[in-house]
Amino acid sequence: MGRHSDTAAWCVYMLRCADGTLYTGITTDVTRRIAEHNGEGGPGARYTRSRRPVALVHVEAAVSRADACRREAAIKQLDRARKLALCATPIS
Repeated sequence: MGRHSDTAAWCVYMLRCADGTLYTGITTDVTRRIAEHNGEGGPGARYTRSRRPVALVHVEAAVSRADACRREAAIKQLDRARKLALCATPIS
């Protein structure tokens, strides 16, 4: 994965895995990252490799990598019900 400046358009995303679990991550290219998680063009995350296919269920823009990391950490602290509530909001 290439290096990105802190001014790149960072996003926090959540995926629903084939087994129903949720995975949260950050990226500057959501389309590429989902393809990687599904085994196209890269390894994806270890967690999602055995839980393919994955589908995008939530995405949020962040102003910086640091903000994206903070939001990712906050989402990971939520209980499953709150994560599912985030997934219920339409992806724009």
